[in-house]
Amino acid sequence: MLLLRLITLLLMLALALPQPANAGSIEKVFGATAAKDQVFTDLTPLVEKIRLRGPSSVPTPMPGTTFISICYHNVEDEDPDQTFMGVSTARMIAQINWFKQNGYHPVSIDEILAAKNGGKPLPDKALLLTFDDGYTSFYTHVYPVLKAHNFPSVFAVVGAWLEKGRPDDLVEYGDRQLPRSAFVTTANLREMVASGLVEIASHSNNLHRGILANPQGNMEPAAITREYDPKTNTYESDTAYIKRIDDDAAAIAKKIHAYTGKSPRVMVWPYGAYNQMAADIYAKNGMDIALTLEDGYGTVNNLTAIPRYLISANPDMGEFARDINESQRLGHTRIVQVDLDYVYDPDPVQQAKNVDKLIARIYNMQISAVYLQAFSDPTGSGLAKELYFPNRHLPMRHDLFNRVAWQLSTRAHVKVYAWMPVLAYDLGDNVASVAAWNPKTNAVAPDAKAYRRVSPFDPVARRKIIDLYEDLARSSPINGILFHDDALLSDFEDASAPALAAYAAAGFPASISEIRANPETMKQWTRFKTDTLITFTQELAAHARIYRTPVMTVRNIYAPLMTDPGSEEWFAQDYDRFLESYDYTAIMAMPYMENVDEDDANEWFSKMVETVAARPQGLRRTVFELQAVDWRKTQGGEDRIIPTATLGKHIRLLQRKGALNIGYYPDDFVINHPDAGELHKDFSLQNYPYNP
Repeated sequence: MLLLRLITLLLMLALALPQPANAGSIEKVFGATAAKDQVFTDLTPLVEKIRLRGPSSVPTPMPGTTFISICYHNVEDEDPDQTFMGVSTARMIAQINWFKQNGYHPVSIDEILAAKNGGKPLPDKALLLTFDDGYTSFYTHVYPVLKAHNFPSVFAVVGAWLEKGRPDDLVEYGDRQLPRSAFVTTANLREMVASGLVEIASHSNNLHRGILANPQGNMEPAAITREYDPKTNTYESDTAYIKRIDDDAAAIAKKIHAYTGKSPRVMVWPYGAYNQMAADIYAKNGMDIALTLEDGYGTVNNLTAIPRYLISANPDMGEFARDINESQRLGHTRIVQVDLDYVYDPDPVQQAKNVDKLIARIYNMQISAVYLQAFSDPTGSGLAKELYFPNRHLPMRHDLFNRVAWQLSTRAHVKVYAWMPVLAYDLGDNVASVAAWNPKTNAVAPDAKAYRRVSPFDPVARRKIIDLYEDLARSSPINGILFHDDALLSDFEDASAPALAAYAAAGFPASISEIRANPETMKQWTRFKTDTLITFTQELAAHARIYRTPVMTVRNIYAPLMTDPGSEEWFAQDYDRFLESYDYTAIMAMPYMENVDEDDANEWFSKMVETVAARPQGLRRTVFELQAVDWRKTQGGEDRIIPTATLGKHIRLLQRKGALNIGYYPDDFVINHPDAGELHKDFSLQNYPYNP
């Protein structure tokens, strides 16, 4: 529900512009100097600030510490314009009364800070009322109501829309012009601040707009987007971006202080879009309290990203009350994993058709999220040799990921997770590859039957992969990351030189044979590798969150881990550790890949769901990812396709057993497999569990 409302905001940015030539090499994209090392600033403080962040969760409402926050925009007497997220005066008053009648207690920023600092606890059902964009209607329609109830609120203004001028002067508002009179005057601001009821917050000085974000012409939120220059085929550097955001923060702080006599301490992110880098810049300019449009409760223990429920579409009281009561709950999710290789085409006309076909298909499915491939793997080897975004270390096959991710978000109304390898990159010969020890020959070499991977113990490899995740997040509008199933180490891996050095430093014997000779040492070694991979993926997420916040995390796990507790040593993966470490764990619930016959699939799925359900957060934090193709069969043959009816049967089975989050891979929109019309009845959230 919240995502659909947020999409309305984002659609305001989705302007169709001419398509310039595709960006080319990294030198052209980021500039020659940046291409060499891309060292912009010391990111260590930002990484440390977010490194220890665990899985996202909606906090349990705790007396005295939690609150909900409501986001309004414009208020009009009749036919409120949804361009401005309008709500009618009558319904806004009814909603304010509903809060009062249902025991909610509006609180101020001062009261929230007092509770944070050990003062008076917040009341039960604490409520933070917020109003965005600085419309005159707040002063004329809302402020009198707040005064009548003695309710405090936060009022966020955009500096560029408050410049001095005549009432009939025009203000740049997205892609249209509005009269200056649509926004409050400085005299209005001073009066409201003097009342003690209104906290004036920054809504940025001039970030409430879209800027060109890719060669295809998409306009994306200015606060988090690196502006694309079609004349030079380059993107804004970190240095230029930091200066732009810092200049904006300083300008709005100066203006609000000049208008009201008080410096702003609250930042309300335009479109709810922010990242850690921008948040840190605004905090240094005095605005260390920030409001977003994420789901969930606010808590006094984290005021840097306060979630808010967005009021839009002028809801009637029945819809309003239902949505408020349900807005804090986590529901079912449905996910489709998509190969961007299917979308890419050297012919730009055909590629555009492919994008439109994919978007229409995903939209019609009415699902939650797409796991979108960010690397190129046309041969299915699992090794990333090219990427679909500008980066420092690998060729860019095409600057496509941003375009498709944005279109999926704004047109298909889904969250987009970048599907990325962890270790399977072709980074050249100057990094160590994962090697396996052969007990028969005592030889050490990469396992020909497994993914080709670089060693997670090689510092050069780790640094380059971190760079790639930074480049992904810097360039792409993503909600999360799916860590590919290449993040594994077998019970004979890693035997490379950097790995052996890491084992020795951790106190293990000097060789794999010695480690394996002692069962207890073998167990400790397995856990050491499991923890190494978890720590590395968390580090990758921390670096991505510098540029995109929040970034949810999903980690693939192999099915045998769910049915055989001793299998951790085969993969260096552990389900319970994954539940602690990631927002979601995606089980590769693919029976044919595990040589499970269809006659035994019912029991196989049932045992898996029972294992998940036995964990306190298991069902909520686990995705069951099914297979739509049987890879055991002839390469490219039609016999590989698993019938849609069979896939639907597996989905229904998982639903009956209690699974909340279900996905499948691959989705082939070119041949309509699975059949979207047939699958809709079993898979779409429009039908189950949210049957109208």
